Amino acid sequence: MRRLALCTLPLLLAMTGCGDSYQPEQLYMATTPDCNTWVEGSTFNLPEGVSVSATSPVTLRQGGAEFGIIYLVPRGGRVQFVTRAFNVTQPKGATVAKAKVLSYYQRGTNNRAEMVEVITDIPGLLLPVATADVTQWRIRLGVDSGLPDRFDLVLSDVIIAEKRYPVRTFTYRWFPERKAYGLCR
Repeated sequence: MRRLALCTLPLLLAMTGCGDSYQPEQLYMATTPDCNTWVEGSTFNLPEGVSVSATSPVTLRQGGAEFGIIYLVPRGGRVQFVTRAFNVTQPKGATVAKAKVLSYYQRGTNNRAEMVEVITDIPGLLLPVATADVTQWRIRLGVDSGLPDRFDLVLSDVIIAEKRYPVRTFTYRWFPERKAYGLCR
């Protein structure tokens, strides 16, 4: 019996290491205190082949901005939002604004481009289309005015395969030389 236990112990230890091997990338986008490097876009990878990307915002004249967020979910996957809020906060701080959903659409990435239905509310669950290897959900968010010189866009945690995962906080700042808001690190 003791010999059997000694033989199975390494097997059990090896199997426990094969579980969820997901290690999140950097959860907070800014890597320096002044966040002075312009970044065109940022992608955060989640388990099961899911990813979330942010693109450079469009700066509005009134001191606001429009943000593009893209979720990619492979066939057979599913992503559930814990909340449907998109908060703009002071760096790692208090909420200064709630970004409004301006448009939302989905489409298969390997399908030819076609008209898509645009809606203005986020569903609680993202399910890929059956005809595509990967489905893209593109969300356009807006804040009309009052953005500070530096801020964070905080996305909801997500549930994938019945497990909760945090999503990267995307960091933005005003770049005076470009006269625009941009992603920074």
